[in-house]
Amino acid sequence: MQSNEALYSAPSWRLTRWLADAGPGAPDDIRAALIAQLHGSLPVFAAGAVNTIAVAAVIAARKQTAPFIVWLVMEIAICLARLLVLASAHRKAREHRPTPTDLHLLLAVAWSASVGFGAIASLASGDWVVAMLASLSAAAMVGGICFRNFGAPRLAGTMILLSLGPIIPGAALAGEPLFYIVYLQVPMYLAAMTAAAFRLNRMLIATMRAERENSHRAHHDALTGLLNRAGLVEALGTRLAARGEPSFAVMFFDLDNFKPINDTFGHAAGDEVLKAVAARVRRVLPDGTVVARMGGDEFVVLLDGVAPEMARETGHRLIAEVAASYELSGEVRAGVGASVGIAMSPDHGADVADLLAVADAALYEAKSGGKSRCCLASVETNLSALRRLQQSEPRGPMASAA
Repeated sequence: MQSNEALYSAPSWRLTRWLADAGPGAPDDIRAALIAQLHGSLPVFAAGAVNTIAVAAVIAARKQTAPFIVWLVMEIAICLARLLVLASAHRKAREHRPTPTDLHLLLAVAWSASVGFGAIASLASGDWVVAMLASLSAAAMVGGICFRNFGAPRLAGTMILLSLGPIIPGAALAGEPLFYIVYLQVPMYLAAMTAAAFRLNRMLIATMRAERENSHRAHHDALTGLLNRAGLVEALGTRLAARGEPSFAVMFFDLDNFKPINDTFGHAAGDEVLKAVAARVRRVLPDGTVVARMGGDEFVVLLDGVAPEMARETGHRLIAEVAASYELSGEVRAGVGASVGIAMSPDHGADVADLLAVADAALYEAKSGGKSRCCLASVETNLSALRRLQQSEPRGPMASAA
């Protein structure tokens, strides 16, 4: 199933990889999110482009000399190229196609270098009105560069250096001793803003880590590492919301004769069996299959793109895998069984509650027939599930799923 989230390609060139690096220890999913943030939005880009082009145009109209005309042409060409690349990246990201991330990053660096060129040319012109306007524009861009690109602090630092750094040689070319104060001001400003970008980057990554850890705890079972009830309902809802997806199976199973293990060997032994069951289930199922522990000894599997008979065959494999004995502490071995109930989407329901109710009813039918059985939902199962949904206290996952 394809996600609706836009996916931006990681940079592939050595230089752009270095520029976009988020720092040591950042997980891959956070790095991908930071790459997406670097692309920003078209309105944010437009605000900066309009400012720099307007400043270059006003100065070129005032001076009408080759350096300023070249600057204006550079600004227009770079900003137009950035606009086209950014629009292409957004479109391709939505379509999950490779995005021109390397070119996007290089154009950002070229834009900051163009801003710096305008600043040094203005200071060297001897026109203090032009020099003030260009320098103020360059300084104003630094704040936006820092706070828009601190997900990649090396990129932010490079852009700040290229846009503001040329003021120092520009002050020397101006020949005005009063401007020499920038020899002190600009390095301090560069250092402070670059350090701010690195600090903000560390804070952002720490926040994103915490958000992901909290989300993981909210959607996963602490004992087995499988999805919990909330995670399953979300995954099932996502599948049902996707259009044009092939049918899938909801397999509800629980363990037979599990209570005697807790009663005889203690809950610690029972926890070990549950963890072993989770590992076996993941081993027998295809990679990426959604597996959840609903609580106690109840589990649910979402099996994509299968016909009813294939789902039934998978159910029998689960039963055989779970039935193998478990080694507990002290060389003690214990055995449990499993019963499986299967509901098919869309045949047996069009929403979360219906599918779980039908699968639960099929599980009840399997256990009633002698346990360690796999039962595919039937018309009678559907009617039984409907009656149970209408009860005030439905069994198993119904209260939460509804």
